[in-house]
Amino acid sequence: MPLSAARPRLTVAVTGLNATDSPGPGVAVIRALRETPDFDLRIVGLSYEALEPGIYLRELVDRTYQLPYPSAGTAALLERLRYIREQEDVAVLIPNFDAELYNFIKLAPQLRALGIQTFLPTLAQLEARDKLNLPAFGTAHGLHVPASRPLHHAAELATAAETLGWPLVLKGRYYDATVVHSLAQAEQSFLRLSGLWGVPLIAQQFVAGQEINIAGLGDGHGRALSVVPMRKLTITDKGKAWAGITLADEALLALARRFAEATQWRGGFELEIMRSASGELFIMEINPRFPAWIYLTAAAGQNQPAALLRLALGLPVTMMEEYAVGKMFVRYAWDLITDHTQFQQVAALGEL
Repeated sequence: MPLSAARPRLTVAVTGLNATDSPGPGVAVIRALRETPDFDLRIVGLSYEALEPGIYLRELVDRTYQLPYPSAGTAALLERLRYIREQEDVAVLIPNFDAELYNFIKLAPQLRALGIQTFLPTLAQLEARDKLNLPAFGTAHGLHVPASRPLHHAAELATAAETLGWPLVLKGRYYDATVVHSLAQAEQSFLRLSGLWGVPLIAQQFVAGQEINIAGLGDGHGRALSVVPMRKLTITDKGKAWAGITLADEALLALARRFAEATQWRGGFELEIMRSASGELFIMEINPRFPAWIYLTAAAGQNQPAALLRLALGLPVTMMEEYAVGKMFVRYAWDLITDHTQFQQVAALGEL
């Protein structure tokens, strides 16, 4: 009997198909899901732009539907998802962008009524780890977090630099960050970042050291079912890891488990860590979803997206302890060839 015939058929919808130089996690999540032995999967991609490369990776994505931008609100999103559910027997939906999570979390009861399961953090969890609230979060849970302050106007940059010192890290509310070394550089970056992401921006104290990321999966009851730390080997000009290697480090594992226990975190998460020269671990950001490098967890032996799929379906997931240390990823770019009629179909009809 073919393997696919022995496994139950399941349709899963995934967002975050923008596999560019600042990639979304969607394509990596799908790659990991494709390796689950539990289900014969049909993957429905959910896109926002017609040129998201994941749309055209037909060996990974069976069908794609465009969604309204998160700024359109929950009513527009629910209407579109109702239509998609009429076309596709979607059983589980995995969102992968920070900016869209609020809408999906708010709609979780309505999605369940449609037969679509999710496994997402609560609104309280989402808000607590927000960049604006990160210092208070660190204080509440005894975690090392750099000092920061919100910026609504460029005129506030000088005061922020006096308090936090130079260099200074400027961050968009959801994405993007840049290190600035002077007031003129800071003002220029403020204009760029606020133009892209709006205000407030976040000014954060700069911490020198080694950049480490941790991907984890919380069960919602205080346990981190999987934790895989990775050290960045190559970083793009946007601060994204272009190569990385898994680490064996009990301090990193303990930090992620402590985070999951303190927050009762539900779903995937990523901790962006800076290890100072003295070995102190600072949490620079807490991302409330899987990172773009999440396929490395599957390659190292802990398939976090596949485990999240089981959690969304109410199936048991055992604690994952072992993973391959020294497993590397190296990201690359290549030219994906498609036909212009496919692009036109996505742009005009919102489906492919």
